[in-house]
Amino acid sequence: MPASPSTARAINDRLALRLLQEEGPLTAGQLKQMTGLSRPTVADLVERLTASGLITVVGEAGRQRRGPNAKLYGIVADRAHLAALDVRTESVRVVVTDLVGRVLAEASVPIGGDTGTGSVVEQAVALVERAAKEAGATGAPARHADRAWGRLHTVGIGAPGLIDPATGELRDSSGLPEWHRRLVAAVQERFPEARVSVGNEANLAALAEQRDGAARDRDTFVLLWLSHGTGAAVVLDGALRRGASGGTGEIGFLPVPGTTGLPSATDCDGGFHSLAGSAAIVELAGEYGLTVGDASERPRAAAVVRAAARTPRDESAGRFLDALADRLAVGVASVVAILDPGCVVLGGEVGQAGGEELARRVEHRVRRMSPLSTEVRPSTLGGAAVLRGALLTARDQAQEELFAPPER
Repeated sequence: MPASPSTARAINDRLALRLLQEEGPLTAGQLKQMTGLSRPTVADLVERLTASGLITVVGEAGRQRRGPNAKLYGIVADRAHLAALDVRTESVRVVVTDLVGRVLAEASVPIGGDTGTGSVVEQAVALVERAAKEAGATGAPARHADRAWGRLHTVGIGAPGLIDPATGELRDSSGLPEWHRRLVAAVQERFPEARVSVGNEANLAALAEQRDGAARDRDTFVLLWLSHGTGAAVVLDGALRRGASGGTGEIGFLPVPGTTGLPSATDCDGGFHSLAGSAAIVELAGEYGLTVGDASERPRAAAVVRAAARTPRDESAGRFLDALADRLAVGVASVVAILDPGCVVLGGEVGQAGGEELARRVEHRVRRMSPLSTEVRPSTLGGAAVLRGALLTARDQAQEELFAPPER
């Protein structure tokens, strides 16, 4: 059935807003050309979006030609502010942006192992408050009657662990600090008008790698998360798969050869994590006489892998990379046998540190272990992918709400 006039208007408006988001400021003529809509239809949608405060004139085009200049329309970036948090066991990072993703403020705070839960939560929430204030995301400008204008609209949080698909909350886990779960509620309490959501770090990293990183040309791939711990994210036909309990990709619990035991429901020791977690990689490097050069780099495994990848012709470095590739190939081959994704991205700080040297070694081993053709690529975003993924998620959620047609 043909769309109703109101539905057609909503579709056209969303199309124009997405183009302005992706391409930047455009003239009405450019919108007509890109959308294929008629000139009167484009004029109507520009008038509607301007009246709703979503777009405004940001300049002029055609300064070099005779006659009147065409107006350039752009999204009103300060219509809403967004925040993204990357929550690790040892630190919290936050970035605040406008509606189109321009960074306005960013900050981080280290978390000591002996810091109490309440104190950590207070530190993290205060960090968000300071960044929001620096970005001008506190209070509503008097120039607009909309109370939500310019406020912190959406907060995306990336954290390790299982996300309950029914509630969207972090589930209890004996391997994660209690303050992780407390933080989400504390941020929501401090910013009651904001939409706060939490996502698994590997899943958010995969989203970022697909949008801006190593998997931009793939709609099906697996990201193997290699950081302090291990994880995986599965993207099939462009869609992120989370599983019935939110646990798709918990590869740290995968039983594998080469460990001293089996994992349990509450502890991944004995699983793939025991081969590929940061502590296990540092220990493996020590067996080949390699030590962590830059002790300040986190996780520590990234420093030793980066150093080895830079000197692969060194006998000890080369043997270490081969041994690490043997371990990683066990996990990758297991995923390939079940999903046949065609592409695996070695993500996180460790995957990025290993670069092409490590990815090439892993791909060679998987080719010998599996008849399924699989390309192995290094991450281009590394650990920054979590924060980027949380921000992309927050931006998508905010735009989904703000770009929606008003209820009648």
